[in-house]
Amino acid sequence: MQERVRSWWRRGRWVALALVLLLVVPPVGAYAALRVNYAGDLADGTKSRGKDAVWLGHAWVDGRKKDADLAAFAERIRGTGIRDLYVHAGPLEHDGTLPADRYPRAKWLIDAVHRTMPGIRVQAWLGDVLATEGPDGLRLEKAGSRAAVVASTRQILDAGFDGVHFDLEPLHSDDANYLSLLDDLGTLTRARKAPLSVAAHQIDPLPALHSVVGGLTGSEKWWSQEFFGQVARRVDQIAVMSYDTWMPLESMYGGYVAQQTALALEVTPEDTDLLMGLPFFHEDDLGHHESAETVSAAVRGTRLGLGRTDRDRENFGVALYVDFAAEEGDWEAYRRDWH
Repeated sequence: MQERVRSWWRRGRWVALALVLLLVVPPVGAYAALRVNYAGDLADGTKSRGKDAVWLGHAWVDGRKKDADLAAFAERIRGTGIRDLYVHAGPLEHDGTLPADRYPRAKWLIDAVHRTMPGIRVQAWLGDVLATEGPDGLRLEKAGSRAAVVASTRQILDAGFDGVHFDLEPLHSDDANYLSLLDDLGTLTRARKAPLSVAAHQIDPLPALHSVVGGLTGSEKWWSQEFFGQVARRVDQIAVMSYDTWMPLESMYGGYVAQQTALALEVTPEDTDLLMGLPFFHEDDLGHHESAETVSAAVRGTRLGLGRTDRDRENFGVALYVDFAAEEGDWEAYRRDWH
């Protein structure tokens, strides 16, 4: 299941990458810079624009969720800025195909959402592990695999989904095959008047850091800002996975999110929805410290970055990862701090 992709990515190479950070980022200087970035007043108007999203697990389309669950969810998001539901309908096979039996209850969900939650869009969340750092996975360099992903997208739209949201990991910066896939997907989704959405890696917090880390470990955590912009120009919506940052303190994490927000805003076209991810999950490992990566810190960092860079940007929001791991306090912080 696609939920496992993020778990694999979070746990795969943390130790090696953390050692790289210790070498290239002086810890004391980094703390000071991020702490300063987290300080200051929040600008007026840097709150929800009604274009938020939430990642939903596979239980919503495989039969585990029922009418009562949907009614409770509808009540939970009532009055929030959530407009898009990224519903896990995959994963894709490694050849890019998608068995139709992966989402047997999709029609029930889509019809019920449209009936009871007017204005909410149901997007199919598709993804797979890429064979960029190991022998197994989807190979974007194969034209046949890319064509199969496009066919799977057509299949999803035929099933009634309002749009499609891709999360392919680990995706290295400057991947021309990925850009080619997005071009082909865009041709299809524009013709169907359906949104094309992607989950994006974080942007280099230091110039060319992805290249340094990749050269030393074979794993690239970040994208270049230029590549992020190239992706953003090809899609209708881009959601930054602004968590799993290694930050040990809440102030450092919030300052990091403020920086990521600014970097993303600088290269995202105004007609593309830019969403910053909020950590609605609770783990403690080298990549994610739940005491540091809080919803409140992420929202404050997002608002600081927005206010400093493009406070009037309308096509902007936050994306909540993920419903099945969220706690009540996460939802409360989202409502309190972003609305």
